[in-house]
Amino acid sequence: MENRSHAFMTGIFTISLLVAAVFFGIWFNRDRVQYDPYLIATTLAVPGLNPQAAVRYRGLEVGKVDEIDFDPKAAGQILVHLSIDPATPITRTTFATLGYQGVTGIAYIQLDDESVGSPALGTSKKNPSRIPLRPGLFDQLEKRGKAILEQAENVTGKLNTLLSPENQKTMLSAFSDVSETAREYRELPKQLGPTLDKLPALAEQTDRAVRSVNELADSATQLSRSLQGPDGAVTRITAAVDRAATSVEAVTSGVELEALPSITGLTDETKSSMRAVRRTMNTLNERPQSILFGAPQVAPGPGEPGFTAPAK
Repeated sequence: MENRSHAFMTGIFTISLLVAAVFFGIWFNRDRVQYDPYLIATTLAVPGLNPQAAVRYRGLEVGKVDEIDFDPKAAGQILVHLSIDPATPITRTTFATLGYQGVTGIAYIQLDDESVGSPALGTSKKNPSRIPLRPGLFDQLEKRGKAILEQAENVTGKLNTLLSPENQKTMLSAFSDVSETAREYRELPKQLGPTLDKLPALAEQTDRAVRSVNELADSATQLSRSLQGPDGAVTRITAAVDRAATSVEAVTSGVELEALPSITGLTDETKSSMRAVRRTMNTLNERPQSILFGAPQVAPGPGEPGFTAPAK
């Protein structure tokens, strides 16, 4: 009986010690930090996110996910309840994305901020503040993948249209034309062969023609020098022209000396005649009857017979 009682007491003591150790461990490891409640309301999918998942601010663990449920006020909206360390700088520009740990696919909440120095976002247990959830890397890849698939489908459709039977016939016809053109180009050197063979002779003739032109230019230069030289034809012709001009000038001077007196006398006679005509016209204007009776007799002057002195 004593052995059984001793064993029973030993068992009770061992069990009590284990229970005390467990409670001591729980109490010792108990988190004494008072977390602030926040809320994420989103219509995006949250695959791999579970309660007790970590919440990180730019890579640093600052809290955990408490609960995930549906919003009773908005159909299709998911509510994610967060507990975050009060020392975390949650501001009005803070946003959340879903991150994934390695290849396990376990999701966590990644917090980040658009700018530094934004106003702090206050919260309370009765009215927890909401942090917006933005599409993560996988969501963006999914959207980009869909866009890429749509573009691939469009390209495939265009390729099918390009490779339609009618276009295939057109391309085959174009290839045939290209082949025929290539054959014609291959025959072109054969056709140009005789012309290329004549090129050396043609070049020699061209050289002879150039030499002849050079010789002709030299001859023209010599002729120009001989004509323009001191005893050249141009000089002689110029001298002859100067002498002829001198002779013409001398003849002109002689003619002027012989004809000028006669012209002067003729001019004087013309002037006298014009004065006589003018006097006659004046007389006719004063005595028109002189045409019928003749000109009146002129009274005798002093010393002439019949002169009578006028009375005083």
